[in-house]
Amino acid sequence: MNKKIIVVGIVAFLALIIGMFTFTYLKQSELKETPGDITGNDEPQEVDPVDDAYSNITRVDATHFYIDGVHTLVGEILMPTPCDLLEADMVVRESYPEQITLELDVINTAEFCAQVMTPQRFMAEVSASPDATFDATFLGRRIDINIIPAPDGQTPDEFELFIKG
Repeated sequence: MNKKIIVVGIVAFLALIIGMFTFTYLKQSELKETPGDITGNDEPQEVDPVDDAYSNITRVDATHFYIDGVHTLVGEILMPTPCDLLEADMVVRESYPEQITLELDVINTAEFCAQVMTPQRFMAEVSASPDATFDATFLGRRIDINIIPAPDGQTPDEFELFIKG
């Protein structure tokens, strides 16, 4: 009787192990199949390697200055290499209050660069009403923007970035 229980236990254990390996194999083969996009295109989509380097950038913190009718946003983003330079521009859409988009792009002409996370600062300014609203894009894709009001008496030229996060 005792041997029979041990044999049944070993067989059940082996069946469990075989089932786990079978399940893993089926899931891996399912993931290897490349599904088409929603338009029915079954060709695999190429991923731009430049966008992959910046995929972790989903939010920007910017200090907002409003002096003499000019909005100025100043901040910094942690970039994957010191060769990545930020180019910032603000675009005003016609409405009231104006809707302003902070457009951030990357300039990098280096073929090889050390992979060292490096903060890069930006500053952009535009004339608009004091009630303007802001949004942001990075390399053409929408990102969140956290607008931080500037301390009294500080100007964009004196700005020092001390964001703890």
